[in-house]
Order: sequence, then C-alpha cells, then structure tokens
Amino acid sequence: MRPPGSSTDPGTRVPDDIEVVGGDARDPDFTTAVAKGARVVYQTLNPPYPEWTAQFPALQNGVLAAAQATGALLVSMENVYMYGRPAGRTLTEDRAYDAHTRKGQLRGRMARELLAAHTAGRVQVAIGRASDYFGPRGGAQSNLGDRVFPAALAGKTATVLGDPDQPHTYTYIPDIGEALAVLGEHPDAPGQVWHVPNDPDTRSTRQLVDLAYQYAGQPRTKLRAMPPLMLRALGLFNPTIRELTEMQYQFEEPFIVDSTKIANKLDVHATPLDQALTKTLATYRP
Repeated sequence: MRPPGSSTDPGTRVPDDIEVVGGDARDPDFTTAVAKGARVVYQTLNPPYPEWTAQFPALQNGVLAAAQATGALLVSMENVYMYGRPAGRTLTEDRAYDAHTRKGQLRGRMARELLAAHTAGRVQVAIGRASDYFGPRGGAQSNLGDRVFPAALAGKTATVLGDPDQPHTYTYIPDIGEALAVLGEHPDAPGQVWHVPNDPDTRSTRQLVDLAYQYAGQPRTKLRAMPPLMLRALGLFNPTIRELTEMQYQFEEPFIVDSTKIANKLDVHATPLDQALTKTLATYRP
C-alpha cells in the first residue's frame, strides 16, 4: 500500500511472488481487504513533508484498522522527531516525547495512539524508529543522499544541511528493513519501541562525507554546508525545503541515537560503515 501521490522507484524490482495492489491506504475497507490473511502488517507509509498534517493520521488509521480487523501484528516504522532536542543527551527508547516542532508533536501523538491500542488489547504493535537515513536510492531528502554521493563520484562539491562537524546518527536503509522484519517475527518485539541498528561509533557528517570521497577514489573532500539563511530563503518558494527548515535543530548539536537495546535483546546489528558507504556509492554509479 502506498500513500496518495507516491510512486514505486523504477529501479526497484518486485519479486515474482509478490503482488502489488494500488489503492488508498486511508480507506479502512481497502486496507482490510488487502491485509486479509496476513500475519504481519508493516506500516512504512510516509507522505510528502508538506502533507504530513493532512495525510499522515488518516494513513496510520487505515493501516491500524486493517491490523485490528485481521488480527495481524502491526509493525510501524517511525523516526525520532517526537523526542525533540537532544539537549546534550543520547536518545534512547525511554526518552520522553518533548518535541517543539509540528512534525515532532504529530509523530508523538501517532506513536501514543499505536501504543494505546496495544495496551488496550485491540492490536499487537511493535515500533521501529530510525534516525536520518542514507543508503541505496536515499534520494534528495536524505542529508547523505543525492547531494553527496554523485558529487563524491564526480569529484565535485557536496552540499549538506546543518553543521557538518556535529556528531550525527545516520541509519543505513537496508538495516531498517532487516530490523523491521525481525520485529515482525520475534516474540519479544510487540508492545515496545525499538531503535533500529545504528553504527555505535557516531561520526560527524563531515567524517562520513570524507569517507564517501575516500571510497569513491577522490584525493580530497569538497564539502559546503548550506547557510541557514539561504535555506529559509529557499523555503519561501519551496514547501518541502520550508518543512526541512523546521528540523534543522537536529544538526545544531550532537544528535546521537542509541540502538543498544535491539542489538543486545534481538541480536540485530548495523552493517559495518565501510560496507554501507561502499554499497551506497555503487548504486549511484552511472
């Protein structure tokens, strides 16, 4: 199921035994019909930033209705916006929801609704949360995506948002998928929040970009950070950039997301960083 206005990446091959059904995930009749017979329902929907308030709650409600009607376990993919500013502390699963942004507050309300449904016994829920992502087909919304890897391969200047010298957790996309699959199968997963695996040695954005240039075979890194004033100016004309501006607090101080819990309790670990960056670069090669 895809949110309205989304599309399937043309570079993604769907296995022959997988059926793709198009429809409106906000419609509980549709979601219940397509989820019939499922043991696990995965909620990985993510509408465009400017449409979060209008679309996101309805999308989650549609998927939640399907899980309740079919008796399936609901595994929900989330980010860490609901925690708000780190304020000098590492983000762990027991962190209070203290978001000061509209998108963070929305995420918090949606997470509470899922956990309340689990506590009430209406549905089994397991939640996986990732930090800012990178990896194959990471796209333009990823800070380590289209503005970095093509530039590294071409020896040109990469552009990032925020302070590149602050430590910042980035989650490798294939690790997200593996972790969600485990949450759908492990008996200890339901009823809890799990940070999907991250590299325990948190590096700065600049250090990660340096490694990308190194693995791309470049003699030196070329990197510039987009000034906040420029980002705000661009946001006057671009609604997506305007929404990104709200989240820039994440790059103003150390932003470290701990995933010790899933490593210790479910034995799920992050892909070694050198492998993750090398594989990501390979997907950007012409």
